Amino acid sequence: MKIGVTYENGQIFQHFGHTEQFKVYDVQDGRVVSSTVIDTNGSGHGALAGFLQAHQVDTLICGGIGAGAQNALASAGIRLYGGVSGDADAAVEALLKGNLEYNPNVQCNHHGEHHGGNCGNHGCGEHR
Repeated sequence: MKIGVTYENGQIFQHFGHTEQFKVYDVQDGRVVSSTVIDTNGSGHGALAGFLQAHQVDTLICGGIGAGAQNALASAGIRLYGGVSGDADAAVEALLKGNLEYNPNVQCNHHGEHHGGNCGNHGCGEHR
């Protein structure tokens, strides 16, 4: 299993389509055996699902994410845990223990409105 997390300075970045890095965790037998931070090289919303698929990620933890990106992830066979915030490493450990708090109905449908496209300032992952 490979888990990808939208990543910035140890934290879960709150806007999937604008993430500049993913932290990717290799998991074997229910525990993390290695992790690495990968730059997206400016890939946008549409390309990020393919980027994750190319890196063999099958599970994604993120903050806010729009419906189009969710559909692209589903088409790529990547399981989504959205609406998560806080420390990236702690979120992965919580997922592996089966107690990650996430929002299965996470949405971010207001790109570019009021906040310059940066959902991180107001917890976009919390929209319902």
